[in-house]
Amino acid sequence: MPMTIEKEDDDWLHNPDPKLWAQTKHLRRAGFFSLNWRGFRDVGCLAVLILIIFGAFVGYPVTSAILEKPPSTNGAFNIGGLNASGQVPEMTIHSGLIDKDTPKEAHSKKAPRSGKQMTLVFSDEFSQDGRSFYPGDDPYWEAVDLHYWQTNNLEWYDPGQITTKDGHLEIRLERADATHNHNLNYKGGMMATWNKFCFTGGYVEASVTLPGANNVNGLWPAIWMMGNLGRAGYGASLDGLWPYSYDSCDVGTLKNQSLNGVPAAATTEGDPKYANSLSYLSGQRLSACTCSGQDDTHPGPKRGNSYVGRAAPEIDFFEAQVEDGVGKVSQSAQFAPFDEHYSWNNATNAVIENPSISKLNGFKGNVYQEATSVVTTSNQNCYEFAPATGCFATYGVEYKPGFDNAYISWINDGSLAWTLLQPGIGSNSHVGIGPRSIPQEPMYLIMNLGMSQNFGTFDPTELTFPATMKVDWIRVYQEEDQMNIGCSPKDFPTEAYISRYSEAYTNPNLTTWTDSRAVGGFEQTVPLNGLTTAC
Repeated sequence: MPMTIEKEDDDWLHNPDPKLWAQTKHLRRAGFFSLNWRGFRDVGCLAVLILIIFGAFVGYPVTSAILEKPPSTNGAFNIGGLNASGQVPEMTIHSGLIDKDTPKEAHSKKAPRSGKQMTLVFSDEFSQDGRSFYPGDDPYWEAVDLHYWQTNNLEWYDPGQITTKDGHLEIRLERADATHNHNLNYKGGMMATWNKFCFTGGYVEASVTLPGANNVNGLWPAIWMMGNLGRAGYGASLDGLWPYSYDSCDVGTLKNQSLNGVPAAATTEGDPKYANSLSYLSGQRLSACTCSGQDDTHPGPKRGNSYVGRAAPEIDFFEAQVEDGVGKVSQSAQFAPFDEHYSWNNATNAVIENPSISKLNGFKGNVYQEATSVVTTSNQNCYEFAPATGCFATYGVEYKPGFDNAYISWINDGSLAWTLLQPGIGSNSHVGIGPRSIPQEPMYLIMNLGMSQNFGTFDPTELTFPATMKVDWIRVYQEEDQMNIGCSPKDFPTEAYISRYSEAYTNPNLTTWTDSRAVGGFEQTVPLNGLTTAC
């Protein structure tokens, strides 16, 4: 059957124009081909797609890295004010770490002593009930789980003893079954902002109801602060650092505060309970006498070729006590090295506002500390078991770090109680030491409730348990042009040192820095001291 060939509409696709085919023969041989408008369109679309992909995966990240500001640590140790759990607090506003529930009228105030206007940089109102302070549960506070053996406490510090209730913090001390409580008959609580929130200088205050009754001795509630290079309760971290606040290179940096029996006062004008020895301290571990080239064992910084003396000083808002049936608070700071007989120069450098309720503390120190302390009658109504329940009294500390015009002032029940002027802890040629400074280290906050016979003998059977210290709020202020928050400021860094020796700050069973592990030591070396070693 004969076939008929008919022309179809798409024949041109299969049989290109013979003339065009002949004209482009040399291009095909050279590896080229022609593009019509559809080809240009397709290639253009492909190019745009490539540019979009390149911009998304290369251009945007590079641009963001260049234009974005570095994230703030907000005075904490990690980005955004994070703790180890990765939390970011809601209270990060203004220039610090301010609780959103802090009243606006409390965002600034005049300092009690200097009268200068100060700005709030940190606050915690404890208004959210049921907070937990176990490690990792709170952005700035962390409760410890240990026995505070340094002061022979009778209780175990348990994180479960601290929570928030009815709009305030509660730290509870109670009896416990020793078989389930590390062989101790009581359990209490201690929490701190160590390595999370620190500050240097300013004014800090807290609103507190003291635990127990105002006429029964035995409880040991306290709010205080310490330099970040030492962690409260972790003995190895404190060995050789507490309670120094010292930046001179002399005998004051050495073990027992003496060298070859000099000065004589080191063995004759000290603690009668220890054969009149002046000091049992192991020496300032991170001293201004440190030989050069010790960067691995000294956190720095340097002043020329010399290291700055570093330490873990302590300032106490209050430690509550009862004397002769009256509730009182000891408001103090501890220092090393020591004056003879621990007698600091208080004649003109202890400014007591109301001698009718405040007096110099009879305890001046011992072989482990020199105490600048005044005891003041507290508000008798602001106790847990006082008739006027629900009463909170304000305690606080205002301080200017350093030497020139430096001071510490203490506040009791909202009023200025007394002031320590820096010359009171100045140089002392009799014992061969230079001036001690009002603490310049970044300081963190601590709150605790325990008990110990070290703080005065008592009969536990006379106490009512459970006993609870309540804190309504705590707030930190600084001058606008003197703001210094953070746990590792450039002038007093701590981050690298703590990281390098992290076990000393995380293992409470390590009690000393240099002793062997067999006896609870950390087995670390101390930087070479130029007074006893040829550098």
